[in-house]
Amino acid sequence: MKKIVILGGGFGGLYTALRLIQLNWTQQPQITIIDKNDRFVFSPLLYELITEEMQSWEVAPPYADLLANTSIQYIQDTVTDVNFNTQEVTLTNSKVTYDRLVVALGGITPDDMVKGAKEYAIPFRSLENAYILKEKLRTLENSDKEFIRVAVIGGGYSGIELTLKIADRLGKRGKIRIIDRGDDILSNSPEFNQKTAKKALLDRKIWLDLETDIVEIEENQISIEYKHKIDTIPVDIVLWTVGTKPVKIINKLSLPQTPQGKIKINSYLQVEDYPEISSMGDLVECYDQHGKILPNTAQVAFQQSDYCAWNIWATIEEKPLLPFQYQPLGEMLALGKDNATLSGLGISLNGDLAYLARRLVYLYRLPTFEHQLAVALKWITNPLSQLGNI
Repeated sequence: MKKIVILGGGFGGLYTALRLIQLNWTQQPQITIIDKNDRFVFSPLLYELITEEMQSWEVAPPYADLLANTSIQYIQDTVTDVNFNTQEVTLTNSKVTYDRLVVALGGITPDDMVKGAKEYAIPFRSLENAYILKEKLRTLENSDKEFIRVAVIGGGYSGIELTLKIADRLGKRGKIRIIDRGDDILSNSPEFNQKTAKKALLDRKIWLDLETDIVEIEENQISIEYKHKIDTIPVDIVLWTVGTKPVKIINKLSLPQTPQGKIKINSYLQVEDYPEISSMGDLVECYDQHGKILPNTAQVAFQQSDYCAWNIWATIEEKPLLPFQYQPLGEMLALGKDNATLSGLGISLNGDLAYLARRLVYLYRLPTFEHQLAVALKWITNPLSQLGNI
């Protein structure tokens, strides 16, 4: 029996495993997912935890529950090394051998770009980050502060969605600013989404500090530089939504890397010089069929997983491999509670209808039918305000 080992249970790893068990095998392989966490995080809906529009079990279901009715084995452990000659993965508590390996360990938020970021800024990419932010907000809401001052570093997708969720939670008590070194927010976004997001920010009186650098972050203040002038601003919360870098173990594995520290892969998502190893997501520099570098988004990883699973199956079943071809399906952004914007496939929507469409699309993309059904039943039996007034 062939052994397929998947390092990382994020969008790339988990969805590759789920696709693998759907394929027509001559002999079903043993599929193992290894992840240090006990839950899968559906990151596009993580923002809904801040406004309590959704609950943790919906956004971050345990692997044990997701994989209970499948043949996929799940091991909660940390990868410490991989021997490519013996095809053996070393974990903290054991070792696992493989015939095919998928490296999908994801990335981390860099906290060394600005002095004080590691100590005082909160990233937002994990369930733990969401819990920390929620507790911080709850403490401030229960204080005697007249205003709660929040600085969000980064005017990209994550920064905008997070900002608007916090703004709707805090209401008039929130004093929120977005700080970005670029000359505009959502610089890679469709024009419709960009304009709609700007209006949502303006309606909530959120301040934009563009073409501005962060000099230092301290416990209750930040220093910013605009046109060579440095100002110090008092803050209660600093959120860091800028950048992604590969996890540290990647350097130890000594796989072929780009100058940016990303794993080199071919069009079949196989690691250069290692056809038995596939990689995707935040760890790789992946191109579309037109030679354009793709962003490290859930949508890209979701599509990569389908090709990755097929090509692993093809190498074992001696079938033709398929080069990865990305299909842009549009872009969706939550713009606070009960509001969103979406643009793609010739459609542009905003408001309640876009919010509902976004939720239904993500419901469809939740990892298993059982989880989709559980979430759908919760939405039906406990109608929440985020479903809009349609």
